Amino acid sequence: MFENKYQIIRYNTLDKCFQNFGKEYSIEDLLDAVNEVLSDYSSSSIQLRQLRKDIAFMRSSAGYDAPIETIKGDNGFYYRYDDKNFSINKSPLNKTEAEQLKNAVSILQRFQGSPEFEWVNEIAPILNDKFDLKNVDKKAIELEANDEYSGYKYITPLFNAIINKTVLRVDYKTYDGEEFEIIFHPYLLKQYNNRWFVLGYNEYNQHSQWNLALDRIQKTPVKSSEKYKEDTTNWNEHFKDIIGVTNNKTEVYKIKLWFSEKRIKYVQTKPLHNSWDEIEENGQTYITIDVQINNELIQKLLSFGKDVKVIEPEILKSKMREHVKELEKYY
Repeated sequence: MFENKYQIIRYNTLDKCFQNFGKEYSIEDLLDAVNEVLSDYSSSSIQLRQLRKDIAFMRSSAGYDAPIETIKGDNGFYYRYDDKNFSINKSPLNKTEAEQLKNAVSILQRFQGSPEFEWVNEIAPILNDKFDLKNVDKKAIELEANDEYSGYKYITPLFNAIINKTVLRVDYKTYDGEEFEIIFHPYLLKQYNNRWFVLGYNEYNQHSQWNLALDRIQKTPVKSSEKYKEDTTNWNEHFKDIIGVTNNKTEVYKIKLWFSEKRIKYVQTKPLHNSWDEIEENGQTYITIDVQINNELIQKLLSFGKDVKVIEPEILKSKMREHVKELEKYY
């Protein structure tokens, strides 16, 4: 498994060695060079047998058709390209890479029922033409989607802007009706509860994890001339302590919940959060999660109706009581 995991790193390391006409790399020198680079990624190393397989693959038509010479020197045999201008990074996709790409696109083209994958339809004709990829008509998976969701049409332009590091001018309307234009550096598209959000840098308030709901965008964003601010956010950390997309940078609480007998088995199969834990007290099962208290958490708990009860903390119990009081006005 290790041999395959870092194969691209090994190929690129060998590529640099073969391009270096100022040094005569023996097979032992090549092995040392590869393992030195690999030491930055793992404590494991490869042996001569794997190295020879790598060189054979790079020489093959399934690999890069690399013109690797074996030359007899004063101190034994050494390896290099017979063309000093050759590099595997200047070559088109090799046959193995092309086949992997074709398979990946074939799988993506089978996703039907969700406009999130509209961007695949844009690149598929180009890949079909270059790699003779056959169209796939048979549906393999059906995704849950709301075809009336107005934000779908912005997924592709936002996706392209993220990939191409493009700053956008976004016309936005809040839920209370306020309209404004924002200079926005998009970093990440995220789906939650069948809605889509884009997170990025808001130039107005200099917030690097600002989120915009796609259904509140008023028209297709247009390109801005501002220089793109690189994304430095660790998104795994950003979402670690929240439910949904809203990180208020507030305290993380241990939320203790009771679920009714008929609902507990359901929620056990679909944990609310990665911090999910179950505790037994006096023959009763309680659920705990460690998260911030945000609107998404409250809405999720309200969706369980009478089948859930907040035990702790008091601040969340108080917020739930406020919502229940508001609900009583309707009945």
